[in-house]
Amino acid sequence: METQTPILSMPRIGDQAPDFTANTTLGPLTLSDYGKDSWVIMFSHPADFTPVCTTELTGFAKEKDWFEQHNTKLIGLSIDSVHSHLAWVNNVREKTGVYMDFPIIADLDMKVAQLYGMLHPGESETAAVRAVFFIDPQRTIRLIMYYPLNVGRNMQEIKRVLEALQTTDSCNCALPLNWTEGEKVIVPPPKNLQEMEERIADPQLEKVDFYLAMKPLEKAQAV
Repeated sequence: METQTPILSMPRIGDQAPDFTANTTLGPLTLSDYGKDSWVIMFSHPADFTPVCTTELTGFAKEKDWFEQHNTKLIGLSIDSVHSHLAWVNNVREKTGVYMDFPIIADLDMKVAQLYGMLHPGESETAAVRAVFFIDPQRTIRLIMYYPLNVGRNMQEIKRVLEALQTTDSCNCALPLNWTEGEKVIVPPPKNLQEMEERIADPQLEKVDFYLAMKPLEKAQAV
């Protein structure tokens, strides 16, 4: 009989983010207590003192103020010791001037990596892939990204989708392909014939057809 690779338990969009307590570069951290009323972006990297990971985590550090302005806390993670993390953070600061002062989880026992499905055996059984979890203030997982070990993430896309998630929460709308802040949004489709007729007659909407209509964000907020 062939041995089947076990299916990993992986959180999905809409799930409650699994809670955990872990040691980090800022001391013990419990997810449910961290940054209450804030969004959280948790991201894993394969290993400290590696080139792609260094570009990524310094990228997050450079954008820390931007994330704070968007009510978002950062958490990094890799399957390294806290001593390795501290040495790497200090080395990067000495070499580049960038200080990675957000918490980085020391996940030596792989507890959090397994809890969040960050270990993909086809890539590596001992290093986490480049996962990104967007967790809202209610601790619901809203969006998940996965990248392989040899491809760095796109910081502009991470920022774009955070703004997109926060925008859809603050107004009754959806967002089209490649949407960025300030662009028109999609208003909800009509739910009955009366709403359809009102939609067709509304001169303020930019309509492709009754089911696809857009308007500026400030108008969509009143929908």
